[in-house]
Amino acid sequence: MPINPAIFPVINATLNGTSAVLIAGGRAMIARKRVPAHHALMMSAVGTSSLFLISYLYYHFALHGFTPFRGQGWVRPAYFLLLGSHTLLAAALVPMILVTLSRALQERFDKHRKIARWTYPIWQYVSVTGVLIYFMLYHWYR
Repeated sequence: MPINPAIFPVINATLNGTSAVLIAGGRAMIARKRVPAHHALMMSAVGTSSLFLISYLYYHFALHGFTPFRGQGWVRPAYFLLLGSHTLLAAALVPMILVTLSRALQERFDKHRKIARWTYPIWQYVSVTGVLIYFMLYHWYR
């Protein structure tokens, strides 16, 4: 039985939202010096974000293409500003996550902390705005 392509936006938004929760939890755990919990949450966030990226690319490049935004008025430029910042930061985020993760796995925690200070807020922004973009595309202006 083939998978209905219409389910992919819901899956992708769920993965994005889950990533946001996991990285916030990971940040909270390291602030409390709970290193094993931080490690588990951040590895889960990397896995969830990786699944998102695979699912997103498959849906948009193999199944569907792109969804036009139907909102009008002031919300239209606001949407495209949000989408633009989300897209640019998402593209920059992939190598940032890889470097941050690599430094942690190599136990180079001083260098890990330096880049994680930048990676965390960008990752959080991209995850949350991804969910917001989903709602704007598929629920608010359909």
